[in-house]
Amino acid sequence: MAFVVTSLCDGCKYADCVTVCPADCFHEGETMLYINPETCTECGACEPECPVAAIFHEDSVPDECQEFIQINEEMAAKLPSIVTKKPPLAQ
Repeated sequence: MAFVVTSLCDGCKYADCVTVCPADCFHEGETMLYINPETCTECGACEPECPVAAIFHEDSVPDECQEFIQINEEMAAKLPSIVTKKPPLAQ
């Protein structure tokens, strides 16, 4: 199990969560961030840092966002890691 970034991140890409992640498990896409479930330690530090409440534990992902469990896994494998905060898309 891991934490999952859902569609609520799409278009804003706040990176507050990245700076508190001890496992460097975030990956940056063009319009949103993704969590690598292979490296996520389930510490939960990222969840309260997300200003748009886009991060959920895999067991708590809303029904309408269930596909993001697989999307995070697939996209994290393809995209570069992000370990520093960058300006968000939505300001």
